[in-house]
Amino acid sequence: VQLQASGGGLVQAGGSLRLSCAASGTIFSNTFMGWYRQAPGNSRELVGIITSGGSTAYADDVKGRFAISRDNVMRRVYLQIDNLEPEDTAVYYCYCEWSGHDFWGQGTLVTVSS
Repeated sequence: VQLQASGGGLVQAGGSLRLSCAASGTIFSNTFMGWYRQAPGNSRELVGIITSGGSTAYADDVKGRFAISRDNVMRRVYLQIDNLEPEDTAVYYCYCEWSGHDFWGQGTLVTVSS
């Protein structure tokens, strides 16, 4: 299983980004996916998840600004982040559960300037 995250960068507060994660090695349409983030000096925390059926759930502090979606044809999961805040600065990791195991991508850095 391989997960390749992309789309991070430097953005001003109030801006938007869409992160993308390409997955291989699973039956993607049956794969539980999610996004985590790790800010400098902090532990990794859950941002949100999307089930194989497309249901989503989010951490309380990102509700309303973050949206996860998936494209089963393209084998990608997306994280749309709107109204970015400096506190959103972190490395964002794509995650999946498959065949009883957890898998992680390499992360993409999002830096939000005030």
